[in-house]
Amino acid sequence: MKIVSGRTGSPPHVTSQQFRQMLEGILGQDSYILTSGENLKPELSSNNLLKIRSGMMCHHGCISCVEIGTYDEVTLTNGSHGMQRIDLVVNRYTRNAETEVEKCEWKVITGTAKASSPAVPTYTKSNLQEGDLVDECPVFEIHYNGINVTEVKSLLSVVGSLAELNGKSYELIKVSDNRYVKKYADGRFEAYGHIAIKDLVFANQIGSSGVYYAQYQKLNIGITAKTISSVQHTANNSGVVWTGNASVSGIDMKGTILQYGNTSRATDLTMMLREPGNNSQFLFLRNWQWFWIHIRRRSGVFVMRFYICNIET
Repeated sequence: MKIVSGRTGSPPHVTSQQFRQMLEGILGQDSYILTSGENLKPELSSNNLLKIRSGMMCHHGCISCVEIGTYDEVTLTNGSHGMQRIDLVVNRYTRNAETEVEKCEWKVITGTAKASSPAVPTYTKSNLQEGDLVDECPVFEIHYNGINVTEVKSLLSVVGSLAELNGKSYELIKVSDNRYVKKYADGRFEAYGHIAIKDLVFANQIGSSGVYYAQYQKLNIGITAKTISSVQHTANNSGVVWTGNASVSGIDMKGTILQYGNTSRATDLTMMLREPGNNSQFLFLRNWQWFWIHIRRRSGVFVMRFYICNIET
């Protein structure tokens, strides 16, 4: 047994391996982006140049960074006409076996161009904690279609601070395949989901405006709500559609969807609800009240104006 965080009376004795071992115990043994600066946000300057904004990451306990207020530039390889390709941008750790000097740097690993379905290239997958001299951590995928970069995909998750994690610990409850509830330790919850309505019938017209509405009821949100601080829902289909009132009673949600014209359409409904909890300091809107809708025709075009009042809690 050796003491690490204490005086020994000898020259500095804490090794980089010991420091990494401690960080692995705190952060985990995988690879992460730490909450710092701009979280290593990638920015494609051209098909040949990638900027990586400031931030910090951890790979097998090894911390490396792009300093705050700066960015790194990584040169990309040209794509090929009529071909697809995936390249990897890796954070490459190396240790000189003679001098024991360690460093991290960006490296681009070029994939194999194919007419379709290109594969991600291989990289050196080692473990610097076990003394390996080279250890590469994939951070971004660069997707090419022909000579153009079509996507820069970040591969690492951003780990929040301990303060954020303490406030965000929750139990995830699955209501259905597309609906979930996050139940937080401090009493808050968030219910969210996506519902596909195969053939929504808009049978009720508001006056002679041409605006029709349909109502849904008894949508199970998955948790009994004592108080609701925010009720939000959005609708989308192939027509001109929007949402009106939404409310929750106990475990059931109901609301109104409006559409210009009475054509029955497959409609997607997305919903999001929040309960503040006893310790919450957030202020949300309780719901949206529609006052009225004014529709008039101007030069052959219908103009809609919506008047909305927000009620705060």
